[in-house]
Amino acid sequence: MSRISRRSLHGWALSSAAAWSAGIPRVHGWGLGSSSTPLITHGVMAGEVTDGSAVIWSRCDQPARMMVEVQIEGKDRPMLFTGPQVTAETDFTGKVVIDGLRHGEGDYRVWFVGPDGKPGDSVPGQLIGVENEKGDVMFAWSGDTVGQGFGINSEWGGLKIYDAIRRLKPDFFVHCGDMIYADNPIPSEIKLADGTIWKNLTTQAKDHVAVTLDDFRGNYAYNLLDENLRRFHAAVPQYVLWDDHETTNNWYPQQQLASRKDRQFYEEVQFGHQLAARSREAFFNYTPLSYSQQNQQRIYRKISRGNKLDLFLLDLRSYRGPNSPNLQKESSSAAAILGATQLAWLKKQLQASTALWKIICCDMPLGLVIPDAMEGAAWQEGVSNAEHGPPLGREHEFAELLRFIKTAGVKNIIWLTADVHYAAAHYYDPSRSALPGQFEPFWEFVAGPLHAGTFGPNELDGTFGPEVKFQWAPDKALPRPVPPSAGMQSFGTIKMNGRSGGLTVTLRDLTGKGIPGGEFELTPE
Repeated sequence: MSRISRRSLHGWALSSAAAWSAGIPRVHGWGLGSSSTPLITHGVMAGEVTDGSAVIWSRCDQPARMMVEVQIEGKDRPMLFTGPQVTAETDFTGKVVIDGLRHGEGDYRVWFVGPDGKPGDSVPGQLIGVENEKGDVMFAWSGDTVGQGFGINSEWGGLKIYDAIRRLKPDFFVHCGDMIYADNPIPSEIKLADGTIWKNLTTQAKDHVAVTLDDFRGNYAYNLLDENLRRFHAAVPQYVLWDDHETTNNWYPQQQLASRKDRQFYEEVQFGHQLAARSREAFFNYTPLSYSQQNQQRIYRKISRGNKLDLFLLDLRSYRGPNSPNLQKESSSAAAILGATQLAWLKKQLQASTALWKIICCDMPLGLVIPDAMEGAAWQEGVSNAEHGPPLGREHEFAELLRFIKTAGVKNIIWLTADVHYAAAHYYDPSRSALPGQFEPFWEFVAGPLHAGTFGPNELDGTFGPEVKFQWAPDKALPRPVPPSAGMQSFGTIKMNGRSGGLTVTLRDLTGKGIPGGEFELTPE
């Protein structure tokens, strides 16, 4: 395998243009490819990178055997990994777990071999080690892709924020959820408030609300038609979470879908957990999560990035109780959002962590009030409830967690999240809270959307003492949702100095430039 430098890959023009131009029309929903040579239809991506292993993902246009070749920096010979036989059962997607990795960079190529033994063209990708020689780390995070009907507009540049992230060359990316908007169809055109027309690429899978497994898979396949996203996936390993729109807006497992305002779309599905079972399968099909996570059907997990950085990736959808006014006076399954098992796991993992920084990656902010307009104006979708006083409802779990962190002496925790479609930095101060002296101060950074309508700002609940240190949201006079063409999309980056352990957190705009006032320096204890 020829050596590909990181610099050349970041400037990569898609390899094998013939394969791409032939393969792109044969994406999900249009049937199998007719060529005897297997074609990669949606690029490649890497994920779950640890000190010793990673997961490589791709999709083919027909039944075939997935193959991956990896060249690790410092090794004379590439390593060859034989992957699964991809079939219609997984929508012709496949994943290969590669091991034998070590610090530094590596390149990989993916191809598929047909039943006749003929290999198709390969597509390259980049692996980035857990730590470099200095121990420096730079990564990015955000959430919310292709929402509110704003799809791939080639005249505007497609999902171009992903190219801005790629150009910064982060070591990895954390997607904090809403990777798709399964409940948001994509029309061919949207007339904007200023009279201009937003033009979308459309597909059969995106002309209706997702209900079937094929529908959900088609949502992921749609996003991967965008060249910016495919380039990004080939260059930047990622860790993924999910939120509500991977299934439907504001869903919870016990929800009776017939009670929703959009109930006409879900006549064949009775409960939220039934719909989520289909969306979860598509999520595992189209993301580079490990097979062990897939077998457990579990999304929450811990990732260690060397001795200075641990990531704790949470799931606030699968274990929550029903949305409600969120005013329960005691903790219970009805007031859950993490759930007892995940909460116990998180406390245990935080206490056991020896990393300098503990980064909790969450699909929803802690202190922002997020109403559930799908079921009732007084109902709440998030953790908070706008009461500002002692913990109620879902706040009980987080009060328990914050008290535990203080008692256990766990230091240097920050929270990263998305969901609310604007950028913000919040500082949680116990002296301002309803729990003075019961927890340690901490930061929460909010980014997004990547490519969706922009909203906000939301009201802050005072229970945990949050203070807005920065926010970047559309002018209140603008009609909501504000389109991507207004330039209010955002993501965040964190740079860690390997020697001092200091962090620089920067909230960035659509072009990758730091937003004025949105940079923060954090020093470890």
